[in-house]
Amino acid sequence: MAFQLGEDNDTGMTEMNLIPLIDIMLVLMIIFLVTATVANPSIPLSLPKTTADIIDPPPETIQVSINAQGEVAWDDKIIPLEELQNRLNTAGQAPQQPTIILKADKDSRYDTVAQVMSRASEAGLSDIAFATDN
Repeated sequence: MAFQLGEDNDTGMTEMNLIPLIDIMLVLMIIFLVTATVANPSIPLSLPKTTADIIDPPPETIQVSINAQGEVAWDDKIIPLEELQNRLNTAGQAPQQPTIILKADKDSRYDTVAQVMSRASEAGLSDIAFATDN
């Protein structure tokens, strides 16, 4: 004669209780946040004052525009590509090289844009910014 206590269930535990694991992770996260702020305090500094000169202002800018017909303009005056090369060479000789702002019409030929960039490169000017509409 055998005694049986409780139910006859030999399958065992099929699920794991995650609540204690979540509690431990939350406590660890709080400990980490507290120690991270304490371990990296900001140090009050009194920085020295100097009499150094202000750095030179940025170099001048040159606006080169290309319209839809392929005409090149220096600032607001339309010039031929040969004159553009002469002006870029003169600008390349300056002690501080200017920045070229290139404004090309969306219908202009890529060949004209490439010619302007090539001539700027030949003159030693490499700081070219492309202007667009927002």
